[in-house]
Amino acid sequence: MIKLLRKGKYSLVETRNDVKILKLDGKTFVWIFTRSVGEILVSTHRTHRTDQKLSKGEYRLYEVKDDPNLTDMLHLELFIGEGDWQGYLLPTGFPKNKKTRSRIIPTIELISR
Repeated sequence: MIKLLRKGKYSLVETRNDVKILKLDGKTFVWIFTRSVGEILVSTHRTHRTDQKLSKGEYRLYEVKDDPNLTDMLHLELFIGEGDWQGYLLPTGFPKNKKTRSRIIPTIELISR
């Protein structure tokens, strides 16, 4: 079963310190890499000065269960242009508050075509 939970607009920017900021509709997440865990999202409510825009467009958030071709968990897909989407797995969902961190794992699994 594949269920579309949410879709909307996103932007991905980078700060002067090479930190990525992901904005999904009205929510903002800092996207960082740690050696012990990998890539994680952290909730943030402060304003970040951006140095450059990386991408912007549509996003889709899916819940996947019992599909033989896809991993059972949340799938975030970002439209990157020319008909292409980049997929990410969110094993624990999005961060719920400022202290919560969530892994984000790039994947080749795609639902959007």
